[in-house]
Amino acid sequence: MTATGVKMLTDWLPTTKKEMALRGWEEVDVILFSGDAYVDHPSFGVAVVGRTLEHEGLRVAIVPQPDWHGDFRDFKKLGRPRLFFGISPGCMDSMVNKYTANRRLRSEDAYSPDGRHDCRPEYPTIVYTQILKRLWPDVPVVLGGIEASMRRLTHYDYWQDRLMPSILHSSGADMLIYGMGEKPLRELCGRLRRGESLSEIRDLPQTAVLCRKEQIPGGISSDDIVLNSHERCLADKRAEAENYRHIEEESNKWHAQRLLQSTGEVWTVVNPPYPPLSTPELDATYALPYTRMPHPKYRGKRIPAYEMIRHSICLHRGCFGGCAFCTISAHQGKFIVCRSKESIMREVEAVTQMEDFKGNISDLGGPSANMYGMSGKDTKICEKCKRPSCIHPRVCRNLNTDHSALTDIYRSVDRHPGVKRCYVGSGVRYDLILHRSDDERVNRAAREYAEQLITRHVSGRLKVAPEHTADAVLMLMRKPSFRLFDEFRRLFERINESRHLRQQIIPYFISSHPGCCAEDMAELAVLTKDMDFHLEQVQDFTPTPMTISTEMWYTGYDPYTLQPVFSAKNQRDKLEQRMFFFWYKPEERRQIIQTLQRIGRSDLIARLYPRREDGQKRSRPSDKKGRNRRGQH
Repeated sequence: MTATGVKMLTDWLPTTKKEMALRGWEEVDVILFSGDAYVDHPSFGVAVVGRTLEHEGLRVAIVPQPDWHGDFRDFKKLGRPRLFFGISPGCMDSMVNKYTANRRLRSEDAYSPDGRHDCRPEYPTIVYTQILKRLWPDVPVVLGGIEASMRRLTHYDYWQDRLMPSILHSSGADMLIYGMGEKPLRELCGRLRRGESLSEIRDLPQTAVLCRKEQIPGGISSDDIVLNSHERCLADKRAEAENYRHIEEESNKWHAQRLLQSTGEVWTVVNPPYPPLSTPELDATYALPYTRMPHPKYRGKRIPAYEMIRHSICLHRGCFGGCAFCTISAHQGKFIVCRSKESIMREVEAVTQMEDFKGNISDLGGPSANMYGMSGKDTKICEKCKRPSCIHPRVCRNLNTDHSALTDIYRSVDRHPGVKRCYVGSGVRYDLILHRSDDERVNRAAREYAEQLITRHVSGRLKVAPEHTADAVLMLMRKPSFRLFDEFRRLFERINESRHLRQQIIPYFISSHPGCCAEDMAELAVLTKDMDFHLEQVQDFTPTPMTISTEMWYTGYDPYTLQPVFSAKNQRDKLEQRMFFFWYKPEERRQIIQTLQRIGRSDLIARLYPRREDGQKRSRPSDKKGRNRRGQH
């Protein structure tokens, strides 16, 4: 039982022949193979793709987490699709989902029933495609999702520790759709239904295909960007670094250029992306008839990711932060696309009608919670811009940083009779809150937003991401100075004190990022100790495909300056950096002191481990204000 009453099996897209028969179907147009469990919710990529195609009048089926062993019966059971097979490997990169930065198995797979690790292979994009090509060699395979999107050109793979060609080469697929795929999917299906062959479609925006040089549509022109070949990148890491400035810039331009890269005699053609969706187009995506629930086959099973988002609402797409280690802007783009207030409130109403809803919306956010409603004041300037970040190294003068539309949505949700509390679980960009505009009205709106956020929408802990304390490292990360975090922390505490609230601020930090050395981590330990933070959940930098940080880590060069960049790569150096997060643990003290002595920073020992005049170790600060364990997850 849900908001619309008892759900019938036909309310989900079919996953078996029996479910197809319930709809009276003997064949389908598109079969989607998903590395995730099938949750019919707009936060799950395969559901969005399936519902989008269904809205175009196509018959769509989904095979979630097929068994890739044995006789491949899951790959055969629905037969041959009329148009193509689609591969949606999952909402997360399969290797990030499975392994930590130390290549250890994670505790659970968040997108599998009961968190099981045996429901998907490593690199499902490659495994699924190769099986389908073996069984149905004449049926086209189209790739999508973040795993394929971030591997569309030569890329470094951390888990294999080598440079890999485009995933189109590794998998044998016919086409790759990168980024958010509604527009290219609709156009592709329209052209296929009009009789075109997928092998003939090489000019579709926001796709990548393989072809020989003479088959490149229009030939190679001066408008194209010809990247260093895969072979040259294998031989010269600097050539690989050079490529990634172009790749990032063309991923975030309004009017991008086509990218071409050769691998042997075959060329990867990456067509420029479509412009971002409009608000009505994004509203239409969220208005599709999702059940908002896992498929009935998972009854009685827990899908961890669904448990996290079932009562959450996403307000927008895109992120203009341009963090060097993040894949969001590379996949979703830097231009913010917002849902209308009416669309958001319709989803709020749907959530409040769910049988298991107890009155609390877990997250009213987005890739960065407080970028809703923000865009360029003059879009003509944005259309010519190729900056990867609108706020680094400084906030663009053309960026409208007005928080008032977002504050209005928060207040409207608060007033909904079915909502007791509405929380913001997504990360907040405090540099946007603290930015001082020339327009005092915008500054006032930022202050009102901060008050509204902190007093009404923090569930005891507010997540923010300073990531580091060293300015040189933060510059490479494209993050603001740590002094801004300290300013925001004091604002947070001031508002809490004035409202008699006992809330915590939760900072996120990264160790072993390119440019970071042990001395930087030692200073991070001292600064966070001085602020009474005892960090317990932190992140070791994980090189993921197609981020600028990964390219710095692998190549040793900054792709924008081509200057050398140090990275901690061996296990000893990485663990040495990580231990400084846990300076307060007795078992780390001896090693930290020895390391500080070795790197010539003995001056920091007394700041981390002060002693009284009688030689006794100083006791921990008082916990009477709840500050001693601030920062613990």
